[in-house]
Amino acid sequence: MKVAVYVLRGDKGWEMNLSLDLEADQMWREIRAQRKGESGGDAEMILLGAAFPLPWALKLCGGFRSLPDMNTWTLQRWEAYAAARLREEVAAEQPRGGRGILERARLLGSADGRKDSSGFGEGPTGGMGESAWEKLQRGADELAGLLAGRKLLAPELEALLAEAAPALSASWRAAAQLAHLQGRLGFAAGLTAPRASRARRGELRCRRCGSVARARTACASCGLAGCAYCEACLALGRSRACSLLLHAAAAAVPALCSQAGKPAPTLERWGLSPAQRAAAEAALRFLAAPAVGAAARSAAPVWLQRLRRLGRPPAETAAAGQPLHADRRFLLWAVTGAGKTEMIFPLLDEVIRRGGSALVASPRRDVVLELAPRLSKAFPDIDMALLYGGSPERWKKGRLTLATTHQLLRFHQAFDLVIVDEIDAYPYHNDPMLAYAAEHACLPEGKFIYLSATPPATLQREARQGTLAHARVPVRFHRHPLPVPIRLAGASVSRCLQQRRLPSSLLSRLQASLARGAQVFLFVTRITQIDPLVTLLSASFPDIRVAGTSSQDPDRSAKVSSFRNTDIRLLVTTTILERGVTVPRSDVYILDANDSLFDEASLVQMAGRAGRSKDDPRGKVVFVSPEWTKGQKQAIAHIRAMNALASKLGYLK
Repeated sequence: MKVAVYVLRGDKGWEMNLSLDLEADQMWREIRAQRKGESGGDAEMILLGAAFPLPWALKLCGGFRSLPDMNTWTLQRWEAYAAARLREEVAAEQPRGGRGILERARLLGSADGRKDSSGFGEGPTGGMGESAWEKLQRGADELAGLLAGRKLLAPELEALLAEAAPALSASWRAAAQLAHLQGRLGFAAGLTAPRASRARRGELRCRRCGSVARARTACASCGLAGCAYCEACLALGRSRACSLLLHAAAAAVPALCSQAGKPAPTLERWGLSPAQRAAAEAALRFLAAPAVGAAARSAAPVWLQRLRRLGRPPAETAAAGQPLHADRRFLLWAVTGAGKTEMIFPLLDEVIRRGGSALVASPRRDVVLELAPRLSKAFPDIDMALLYGGSPERWKKGRLTLATTHQLLRFHQAFDLVIVDEIDAYPYHNDPMLAYAAEHACLPEGKFIYLSATPPATLQREARQGTLAHARVPVRFHRHPLPVPIRLAGASVSRCLQQRRLPSSLLSRLQASLARGAQVFLFVTRITQIDPLVTLLSASFPDIRVAGTSSQDPDRSAKVSSFRNTDIRLLVTTTILERGVTVPRSDVYILDANDSLFDEASLVQMAGRAGRSKDDPRGKVVFVSPEWTKGQKQAIAHIRAMNALASKLGYLK
């Protein structure tokens, strides 16, 4: 994108601005002057260029300082100033066959009334009439309202306007410029250089997703021969160095403080178990406590703070020594099947009841779709937005938003409370882009709740050290202990497939599970193993229906539904079903449990598919493997530790 850049002599010296629409700047200038009882054309205004590439314009404006001798500068001196400030950018274009886009400075307005007719119309009190200003102001108000809590590239904004405000589609640049001048709308380039002291020279990061951008192409939008763009978030539209990113923060609600720091009286309505209630009360106390250290937080780049909080700082920033600021984060560490969704109901109710907005984010679309009816039932009178790839509600705003984590890339300081479910799950886990998105979606005064049965090691360590507020829920809602896995020695899956037979010990245990009426999950490490195993199992159990599914299966949802309905009795699957799936009366078998793909967290999650029903709380979990590994031992120790804690706290029946 190309924009104009001008300098203006005001009451406090010279100031420099970029402009999407020079006429909007002139109207705003004249209106302000009229309100002060002054003449709108008294201030000198010099156009340095009407078509600067956006990153060049931002550099000029961002580094500008008013100097006393500027009052004596000629137009040629202003041209030399711009050329000196952009020397590196001009030089970088020359090897790529481009050329600097520098213009001759010209005077747009002065005390004697001289004007460049190419810059402005007649202004709000001239030929355009007073109604022109009112129309522009209404457009700015509407646009600022639509963008509150969002950060959108210009093409995304145009798509939003086409659906929500088509009348603004043709004049949005003028409306955006006025909202920007009034301080209600922020402008940024899609890519900018990070402010970290150890950032590599010339490195650019995407302002939408936080990723490093290395690709460059010639760009018709800005005219540069080497315009950088981000490859990480291409699915949401191309974020370029010259892309205009518009953002506006939502209004924050007053501090979420309950009287005397006690949980809100509405806690009783949710019918929580003792363990669930204790965790919800701890989380409500966390919400009621004011966040501290805001000044220290603002001193560090947001992308750097986000990496620190998740314990994955890059090597170049690992020694910077920034504080963790745990006062904004709370970990709800609850075993699989503990009823985490029910535990967040009081938290959402507290925020919404006090006029705030809340977001529940999950890494996976199927979990979002499963949560939607439960949240709608719990909050029938609250406007809810459901956002995921292909969602018909992608531009909808709600007091309560349920979204996949990728959708958070379009939000900017929108929510008082951000709840991130399954922080240890793919694709959120180990993806700084999604962590960046979650960080930016929350207001500076807002707070985060992390939900997990198997938190990352860094968060577990912080919780044990007391630096991270947290609550542990070591028991399921039905108050029975978690099934402890048993180990069954057996050949690897690859060997079984080579021999075209399964171990008799495995077949006998599967037969026992089927005989007791259980639905059997059989987890494997590789998609290629599924169909051959289904063939072997179908031959061994001809009287039942056996099926297989994976992330590549277009019929996965239908098969899972049939499995829930007991039409399918034995389902061979990868870890795609290790979480977010509840099937009553289930037994779990994990083949090749020694494989490196199955770590402690994965094994615990898969084991968590068993025993979730109150009618069958003691489901079976079997680790089948040719060797006994650290991961298996850690998973069993994890489950036993949770059962021991539940017993100690008196939560077990």
